[in-house]
Amino acid sequence: MSYTLFLVLIMIVAVLLVLIIMVQNPKGGGLSSSFGGSGSQSIGGGVQSTTNFLDKSTWTLSIALLALILLSNFAVPNKDNLPEDTMIQETLDNRDVQDLPTQAPTTTDTIQ
Repeated sequence: MSYTLFLVLIMIVAVLLVLIIMVQNPKGGGLSSSFGGSGSQSIGGGVQSTTNFLDKSTWTLSIALLALILLSNFAVPNKDNLPEDTMIQETLDNRDVQDLPTQAPTTTDTIQ
């Protein structure tokens, strides 16, 4: 149950991280450019605070993703808890092994 919870949290954080990264633009565009583009001086700290928020949220989500991935390793079900005889092993053990012929067939019949 806890492993499934970790997987769901990892997927949510990964999707949020992708969305935050897609909003950013490394050349100064992205979400901050929609507030005024090249006239960022007139807005003042608005664009800078948006960029800071996006940077901080990217780092926070990436650290959270790394931590969740590492912690999910402890939630993986142990092989000791699994039954020894799985269905595959039972199928392999119970299948009929066909005996190979011990000697090659002789050709006593000739074509006439």
